[in-house]
Amino acid sequence: MVEEPAGSREHAAELNSWVRGLLARVEDKWGVLILGVLAAGGLRYSELGRHLPGVSQRMLTLSLRRLERDGLVTRTVTPVNPPQVDYALTEVGLSLHRTMLVLLGWAKDHEEYIHRSRERFDAEHRGTG
Repeated sequence: MVEEPAGSREHAAELNSWVRGLLARVEDKWGVLILGVLAAGGLRYSELGRHLPGVSQRMLTLSLRRLERDGLVTRTVTPVNPPQVDYALTEVGLSLHRTMLVLLGWAKDHEEYIHRSRERFDAEHRGTG
């Protein structure tokens, strides 16, 4: 079998699928908020939950597992009674958080431009279906 060159459509489709999966962490409301809270330092599970009003224990656990699986968060269990579970960002998780801050800054800097563009587009396309 001949290996496809790096620029092939198959390679692009595979990369696209992988990137979409990873970007799902950024799109995930709780994942983004968890990264933001943990950027200030590690927290115990219960403390983390208190910093995220509205998150259910199930969603917090699922989001943390996904972030841990992707290598963005570490989970440390201290064997005391009851067990103490701490979460912290990895260097890569912190790097992603810093990147998200750049994106948020860009969005804030261009908020008015985007708002005006949407209004103009909507006015031009009103009634066109």
